[in-house]
Amino acid sequence: MPRTLVTGGAGFLGSHLCEYLLNKGHEVVCMDNLITGSKQNISEIKSGDFHFVNHNVSEFIDMDGELDYILHFASPASPVDYLELPIQTLKVGALGTHNALGVAKAKNATFLLASTSEVYGDPLVHPQPEEYWGNVNPIGPRGVYDEAKRFAEAITMAYHRTHGINTKIVRIFNTYGPRMRIRDGRAIPNFLKQALTGEDLTIYGNGSQTRSFCYVSDLVEGIYRLLMSDQHEPVNIGNPIEMTIQQMADKILQATQSKSKIVKLPLPEDDPKTRQPNITLAKKLLDWEPKVSLDEGLGSTLEYFKQQINSS
Repeated sequence: MPRTLVTGGAGFLGSHLCEYLLNKGHEVVCMDNLITGSKQNISEIKSGDFHFVNHNVSEFIDMDGELDYILHFASPASPVDYLELPIQTLKVGALGTHNALGVAKAKNATFLLASTSEVYGDPLVHPQPEEYWGNVNPIGPRGVYDEAKRFAEAITMAYHRTHGINTKIVRIFNTYGPRMRIRDGRAIPNFLKQALTGEDLTIYGNGSQTRSFCYVSDLVEGIYRLLMSDQHEPVNIGNPIEMTIQQMADKILQATQSKSKIVKLPLPEDDPKTRQPNITLAKKLLDWEPKVSLDEGLGSTLEYFKQQINSS
């Protein structure tokens, strides 16, 4: 039975990954300090092969026993989080990644880094392929997340080249699904919360900025395929179907049958105008592409948000 550490395992993506790995026959150690993760996300996991460790990975990680895989997903991941927690975001990207790579080296474990489409910044190339180096403002308010992830990629590749560690880097594009927090701050949870509670839907800017939304089960499948592949360079995993934020707001009003109005607020500094993955590499190397339609994915996510709002 492979033994796998998932840092940030009580978060939105991490918890889905823990479940997926358990179903694949892994023993899973979920490590999280619950700064943005939640015990609720893993509360239904009853397997005896699942273990939770409350620990901040920006501090030294002490792991007993053998490890086969490490998936490093610990990090604040929404603009609300990394604007409130800028130093923690930088530390987990730098110190946390360094610590997790140290464990991978000590245990001779395969290491997968959760990177992000934010390494492309406000892109001047569209759609974004992996060979694009990005357009990032290193000193802007979003730079704490963008540069933390860019550093994390650099140190991951350094450990691969210097120590021969089997490393993988996934660049994750906008993902949605059950277990996103109601106050997450990203577009879909924001719109769902506002539509279900009768608030105005808030669009930042004129709504013409684009995003590409991938359902969480598709993303997790792509990540697992990358983990099991021979690829060391970064790979985009996301849904290439691009839509404007205005279109998404309209879609959610339709899905919820809400009477909420749409209001427009100033665009935050350095907010990307476009975001669309080029997934040619994932198709070629991993035989992966997303399968869940937006209507199907939004239906599951809407049901989850209804339950959360009704129980709060």
